[in-house]
Amino acid sequence: MSAGARSTGRRRRGGAMTQHAARPTSKDVARTAGVSQATVSLVLGGKWRGRVSERTARQVRDAAGALGYRPNLAARSLRLGTTGTALLVVPALTNDFFARVYTGAAAVAVAHGFGVVLYPSPAGVGPAVSPFDPGRTALDGVIASSMAADAPAAIRGSRLPLVMLDSDPAAPGPAACVNLDIADGMRQVAAHVLGLGHREVLHLGSAVPSWTFDVRADALRRAARAAGARLRSARSALDVTAAREAVTAAVAGTGPRPTAIVCDDDILAAGACKALRRLGLRVPGDVSVTGFDDLTLATAVEPELTTVGLPAERVGERGMEALLAVLDGREPEAGDLPVRLVVRGSTAAPAR
Repeated sequence: MSAGARSTGRRRRGGAMTQHAARPTSKDVARTAGVSQATVSLVLGGKWRGRVSERTARQVRDAAGALGYRPNLAARSLRLGTTGTALLVVPALTNDFFARVYTGAAAVAVAHGFGVVLYPSPAGVGPAVSPFDPGRTALDGVIASSMAADAPAAIRGSRLPLVMLDSDPAAPGPAACVNLDIADGMRQVAAHVLGLGHREVLHLGSAVPSWTFDVRADALRRAARAAGARLRSARSALDVTAAREAVTAAVAGTGPRPTAIVCDDDILAAGACKALRRLGLRVPGDVSVTGFDDLTLATAVEPELTTVGLPAERVGERGMEALLAVLDGREPEAGDLPVRLVVRGSTAAPAR
C-alpha cells in the first residue's frame, strides 16, 4: 500500500481500491446542528432539561439521526463510571402487556444511548439474587413491573436505583413509581356493568397477591356496595384452564346465578367465557363478562371482550424516563397514567 493510499484512508483489497467512510463524531453532530459539542453531550446524554431549549434538543437529535451518529458507549462508561444498561423485570414473557412495556422502555433507552435487559421473575414473585448483584452484573438501575407483594424486597437488596411500575406506591424503597390509574379503570368497568342493570355480580380475581389486583378488588367492592349489588368473589391463577374451573365451580354452586362476571384480566375473562359455554350459557345473553388490560386475546375470543385498555408502551417509556431522571439527580414526572374502558360484545343488559 502506498503512502498516498494510506493518507486518503484507502485500502487495496484483491486489486480493488475501497473507501472507508469515517464514523460521524459528536463534533460532526455539533457542526450540523449549529451548536457546541457540550450541548450535543448534554442532549444525547439526557441531561439537557433546564439547560437547553426543547427546540435546540430537537435540532441535535435530528442531526444525530441524519448523520447516523451513535454515542461511544464504552468511552462514556469509562468516563462516567456507568454501564448504560437497565434491567427490566416482569412477571412473565407470555403476556403481551409486558412485551409492550419493554417496547416503550427500549425506545426511550435507545434514544439516550442505553440498553435494556429483560428478565422474567419466576412465578411473578422474586427473581434470583444474581441478576441484581452489582458486583457480578453491570447495571445502572432496575425497572420492575407489576411485581407480587414480596418481590420488591429481593430487588431492593441490590442497592441499585429502583423504579417500580404498576406497583404499590406506598412500599418503601423505590426511587420512583410509575402507575396506571387502575382504580379508575375498575370504576369504569363497574359503572358500565351496574349501569346495564346487573345486580348479581361475580368477581373473578387473580390469586397472585399483588397491589394492582388488590386495587381492582377494592374499587369493584366499593362500587357494588354503593349500587346495592350482590358481589361474590372467586380466585384463580392467571391461566385460562384455572379460570374455567373456578367459574364452573362458582356458577354451578349454590345461590343465585351471576348475570355478570368481572375479571381481573383478559386471560381470566377468556377462561370465564369458556366455562359459561360449557355450562350451556350464552355470553352476553345469559351472563356478561368483562376483562382488564386489553390484551391481543381480548379481540381473539368471540364475542370480543369488554375490557380496560392500558397504555402499556407509555408505562415502559415513563419507567425508563423515571430511571434516567433518578440517575441524573432530577425529579421524575409525577401522576398516574389514565386508562379507558373499551366496550365490546361480551356485555349487555341482563336477561329478564
